[in-house]
Amino acid sequence: MAMKLSLLPLLVSTALLAGCGKDSTASQAAKNANEVASAPGNYLKTITDAEKSSEQKIDVAALNKVVQQFNVQEGRNPKDLNELVTMRYLGKVPEPPYGYKITYDATSGQVNVVKQ
Repeated sequence: MAMKLSLLPLLVSTALLAGCGKDSTASQAAKNANEVASAPGNYLKTITDAEKSSEQKIDVAALNKVVQQFNVQEGRNPKDLNELVTMRYLGKVPEPPYGYKITYDATSGQVNVVKQ
């Protein structure tokens, strides 16, 4: 019984300290509800941004591969990306995502997508 009585003040003080946080349960619940409500919008924006980013990488990788194929078969880099179309290595030069442009360095044969 003496052991139970000595634990009682410890349990009471622990319970009191646990309830002394900055946010009350109601305000924390409201904060959580706001985060959950904004989650779908944030999720969709993240998905859209990731899709744009992956499209840029895929286009660059594919274009660099076509430039390499041109180099192997023709013995030189193309003068510009339009030469890949005229020589029928590429159907058309892809459009860059909004706010970006495709750059090509004929010396190195490297294609990049850069922000305008």
